[in-house]
Formats: sequence, C-alpha cells, structure tokens
Amino acid sequence: MSTEQPRPGPGDEPGSGPDRSASDLPKAPPPSEPPGDRYGGNPYGGAGGAADPLAGMPPLASLGRRLLARIIDSLIVGIPVSLLMLPFMGDYEFDNGGGGYGQQAVVLLVYFVYEALMLSARGQTVGKMVTRVRVAMLDDGAVPRGNPAWTRAAVYALPQLVPCIGFLFWLLNVLSCTWDRPYRQCLHDKAARTVVVSAV
Repeated sequence: MSTEQPRPGPGDEPGSGPDRSASDLPKAPPPSEPPGDRYGGNPYGGAGGAADPLAGMPPLASLGRRLLARIIDSLIVGIPVSLLMLPFMGDYEFDNGGGGYGQQAVVLLVYFVYEALMLSARGQTVGKMVTRVRVAMLDDGAVPRGNPAWTRAAVYALPQLVPCIGFLFWLLNVLSCTWDRPYRQCLHDKAARTVVVSAV
C-alpha cells in the first residue's frame, strides 16, 4: 500500500471550487488615472499639470501676426486722435518738444482704454480680428474679461508715459515674447496671465 497522497488535480486547490468567496480572489490593481492634466481635461493646464504645456491649446499666434495687429491698432487709434488734437496743439517747436509729449500721452491713454475694452468684450482688438489672433486666459482659454484685460492693456501702454525709462520698459516688454518659452508671453501677458493664440 502506497503512502503517497494523491496530488490535487485542476480545480482541487483549496479555495478554487465554486464556493470560493470574492475576498479570496486576487484583486486587480486600481485603474490608473488617464494621462492628461490635473485640471480635468483643461487644455490650458500649466506645465505642472500636463506633460506638454501646449497640449490641447490652439496654436500660438505667430510673432509676425502679433506685430501686424499692433501696427493696425496703433494706426486706428493714433491717426484719428492726432488729427482731432491738431487744433489744440498750436505751433510745434522742435527745440522744446512743443506739444509732442501731450499728444503722445493722449494717444497712449486712448489706446489703453480702447485695448482694455476690446479685450474685455471679445479677446480681440480690430487689429487682432484682421490678423486672426486672440488673447485668452492661460488657465482656461476664456476671454480676459475685466481685470485681466485692463491689467494687460495698462502694462503695455501706460509705462510709456514715463519719459525715457518708459520707452525702455516698453521695448523690453514687446521683445520678451521672442525668447519666452513655452507660451511666447510678453511682460503684459505674464502680468495678466494671458496668452496670444490663433483664432479659428
């Protein structure tokens, strides 16, 4: 008589029968969160929330189109305001600057109000409509209504009211988008937390 115990066959393992409880079954690992950002699919999530900070965003507007939009807006504001002010400027004297600073200040103030109102209403000035670019909030792509629009316009236009230093700040401001990464923001974009993208 053999003393060997019969080896269990398939299905004879302990706990493998039909009465095996659910607690004995191996547990599947919890499903991992889908790749993406921590904002629940927000296409404007920052670099900390998405592998690619530009993922899901409309294409960034080209620097050429942004420059052209600024030129168009400057002409739209500057020419009419300058013409309206001619009767009040008197004779222009090159030795003492004449009324040049006063005229420039008025143009800048009108430009500031024009841009802030337009951006707050639809995220575009007339120049940006023509060149098919728009300003959007970086965190969610919305129109920069209210404070962001006024902040962006103020940081762009108002420093130029300060003689000499204001121009240097303006120059640094508008050139900063050429080296800023990944969003190509100027200083006025960073102040308002906005980004300039192509308008579809």
